[in-house]
Parts: sequence; C-alpha cells; structure tokens
Amino acid sequence: MKQRYFIYLSYKGTNYCGWQIQNNEQTIQGTLQNAFSLKLGEKINITGAGRTDTGVHANYFVAHFDTAKIINDNFVYSINTFLPNDIVINKIIKVKSDAHSRFDAISRTYKYYINTKKNPFNFDYSLLVLQKLDINKMNDACKILFKYDDFTSFSKLHTDTKTNNCKIFDAKWNKLNNQLIFTITANRFLRNMVRAIVGTMLDIGKNKISINEFEDIIKSKNRQLAGHSAKAKGLFLDYINYPKNFF
Repeated sequence: MKQRYFIYLSYKGTNYCGWQIQNNEQTIQGTLQNAFSLKLGEKINITGAGRTDTGVHANYFVAHFDTAKIINDNFVYSINTFLPNDIVINKIIKVKSDAHSRFDAISRTYKYYINTKKNPFNFDYSLLVLQKLDINKMNDACKILFKYDDFTSFSKLHTDTKTNNCKIFDAKWNKLNNQLIFTITANRFLRNMVRAIVGTMLDIGKNKISINEFEDIIKSKNRQLAGHSAKAKGLFLDYINYPKNFF
C-alpha cells in the first residue's frame, strides 16, 4: 500500500524554467521526479504547492508524492547527494493519504529583494536599483492592495486560471542596510503577479506615478497600464502555511 509524503525543499531557480515540467526544458519538478524515480526504482509523480516561474527561487517549497517504499533520514541524505547543488531536500515527512501540498495550503508568502548598493555576492538573488526610492510611498501603496480582490492588472495575459481574484493578507516594504525587502502574503497568486506589483511600486518609489494612479491601475484590470515586471532573480517563495493540526 502506498504512503503519501510531503517534501520540504529549497532551490535556486537561476538554471531552471520554473517549477512545472515543460517539454525539452529543465525544471525543478522534472529534475526531482527523475531523481526520485531512479532512487526508488518506480515512477514517481511529484505535485508542488504552486508554480514558480523561470528564474524564481524558493527558500521554502512543499511538494508531495506517493510510494510504497520506506522513506527515512537515510533516503533524504542519499537523494541530496544525487540531486544537483542548486536543489536541496530539507526533510520528508509522512502525511495523511488525502493531504495535498497545493490545495490544502492556506497562504503563501513571497519576498522580493532589492539592493541599493552594488554587491557581487547578491547579484543572482536581488535587483540592483541605484536610484533613490521613496519607501514610505511604496508602503502607502501596499495598503491599497488590501482594498481589492481582482488583480488582473498584475497578471500575465492569457493564462488558464478561472479567476484573477486573490486575497492579500499582508504586504510591506522593509529596509535592511543596503537592501529593500518586499514581503507579501496571499491565499493565492497569479502568474507574474508579485513581479508586476514590485515593478509598479518601483515606479511609485521613483515618483513616476502617484498612489492614486496606482489604485486606478488596479481598478482598470488592464495589465498594460501597470509597470514592467521586476526581474525574476530577486523573487523568493519564502513560506507556505497549512492549517494547524494538519499533520
């Protein structure tokens, strides 16, 4: 009888075309499925908690799979030696047979990192912005997000989603030394949504658009009116929340 397991992992997305398997492209999901299938000697299908886009990183990602084999700490050590250096399995735990890494998640948290001073060690993980930004105005824009549910203006066009409605629970900018960090938590995210929000908020920080214009962009439900998407390399999936006593 097969048992369901949750995988907790981290990855650097630079060399991957996102999480989801695509034909003739290197993806996180495809790399994991190949490694797990080879190690366990059976075809393993892995379902992720969401889909990170090309070049996006994850400090914290959750996925699930089923197998009749015994999974223990020795397996975690073994699979990590087998996987490339930009993917690491942090732990694998046994869960209920109907537990679902994607559908049972209550919320997801992303962080976007901006460097305000050139740093060679952060180049792959942040966006360099040397122009002075008004973080107070950017935080005022965050408050506008809580008033709305439809974020079509920040969604990639022509996606297969049934709705563009999302509930944003938290959004804020923090300054830490030479970094600005945008943190946003919602029940779900649209494709490209966080990067589009960041790109538009950078226009606010540079005084290219006003807070009222930012709100008008949301109300317009028109992606063409929003700012350019910020580069993928600064975006990290940071946390996925599940119900208490879920496990």
